[in-house]
Amino acid sequence: MECPHLNNQIKIIKTVKKDTSSLEWNCSTCHTNKSPWICIHCGVVNCGRYVNGHAKAHFEENVEHMICVDCDSYAAYCYLCDDFVINDVKELNYLRERLQLSNDLESGKPSKRQSIIAEGEENKRSKRYKKGIIKKSYCKARVAGLRNLGNTCFMNAVLQSLSNIQQFSCYFKQLPSLECKNPKNGKKNNHIKKANNGDEMLLAEELRKTLVSLRQGSKSAISPESLFAVIWKVVPRFRGYQQQDAHEFLRYMLDRLHMELLNILPYPRDNNAFFIGAKGKATIVTTIFGGILQNEVTCLVCGTESKKHDPFLDLSLDIPHHAIIKPSSNKSKEEEVPSIQLLDCLSSFTELEELADSELYLCHSCKCKQRSTKRFWIRRLPNVLCLHLKRFRWNNFFRTKLDNYIDFPVQGLDMNKFILVNRHETRGTSSGSTLYDLAAVIVHHGTGAGSGHYTAYATHDGCWHHFNDSSVTLTDENTVASCKAYILFYIRRELNLTPFSV
Repeated sequence: MECPHLNNQIKIIKTVKKDTSSLEWNCSTCHTNKSPWICIHCGVVNCGRYVNGHAKAHFEENVEHMICVDCDSYAAYCYLCDDFVINDVKELNYLRERLQLSNDLESGKPSKRQSIIAEGEENKRSKRYKKGIIKKSYCKARVAGLRNLGNTCFMNAVLQSLSNIQQFSCYFKQLPSLECKNPKNGKKNNHIKKANNGDEMLLAEELRKTLVSLRQGSKSAISPESLFAVIWKVVPRFRGYQQQDAHEFLRYMLDRLHMELLNILPYPRDNNAFFIGAKGKATIVTTIFGGILQNEVTCLVCGTESKKHDPFLDLSLDIPHHAIIKPSSNKSKEEEVPSIQLLDCLSSFTELEELADSELYLCHSCKCKQRSTKRFWIRRLPNVLCLHLKRFRWNNFFRTKLDNYIDFPVQGLDMNKFILVNRHETRGTSSGSTLYDLAAVIVHHGTGAGSGHYTAYATHDGCWHHFNDSSVTLTDENTVASCKAYILFYIRRELNLTPFSV
């Protein structure tokens, strides 16, 4: 939004300084270095509302100090407007440059809050790791962050997760430019459909560029503004700077990407690795994320059974009502109550369910609607199993969040018990391994469905990283396992890369 309060507010252009005793911005009240925001009126640094909220408290005590800037992503926020500021003001841009220079160049070291974690800093962090958690004491990989363009943390968390799914991101890294030419013959691609305004659909191309940049790494955070601009154009649902749901964005983007690749990439006539899709309706999206459910409905009167096969790119799992909050670490083992398991959510998804009276089944044998039961089985497992935990529920006219802890395995999620068992076959009819290892997790911080903040954990070069917009930090497996997951990405131990259409 264009903020009307920005004029004459920037008072600290010549006085931006950092605490030279550390490489972090620290809250002036609680001294935490998490989510630091600097007041552009007086220069005081305080923590964000999803830490201890001292930046907002500073505004409430000094109402004329309504605008602050995130020291990580350099996004500006106005508390009076209660929204991010998008004014293109040279003073604000200059302030951002000063903040970035301060982060990147002070003491001659790259900032820990920027995209690359220097090897010396990695060694310091490795001392805090518990024995046996991480095989390497540091990571040499160059890991880049993504700038927040104004409430775009939902997009950044999804992009970082997809970037660290190697089979997906490496495919785009090898793919030639899709912008103007056919990647097979180098000629102008006439298969690209036109959008309503006559522009070519370039979501696949902009995503390719972004993933390539993330895989290459950078000394500063990468700005995904070109990709975001295309998303605004082709998916009107995500126009504006309001907070969006990361799961909805993931589904919209994958669906759009699948349709674009079907139109852009020609039917393969050779073994060119660029063209995954020998069945004509398959793309990298369905080959990586695609699976099949079998939906069984049984009439309770005559016993007639109806089967339907439903393709899926992810599974949305209900959190059972008996889910509990993870016990505090300061409680004794005798006081702790076992938390709910991810396997419980999967079992709830596949268990036999009697349909309500409002969902009576039209039985073809009885020729009328009858009471019935329904059950899901997984007929084909995907190479990357994407699990969405349904944390947001409607309560009257409002969406509320279930802030429960769900205990999920980092290694060795076994999906064997959820695979279809045919009468003449043994369990495990879906080809390939049924064991999965965690690759990425998206976490929603906050209480509201339309607010809060998204971050992601992902494994890169054998080490776990926490992706918080521009900030990328090393972390450990225990920290990942203790987060309140919203979306989980599991990679199959033995991939089956046979082209698969959804």
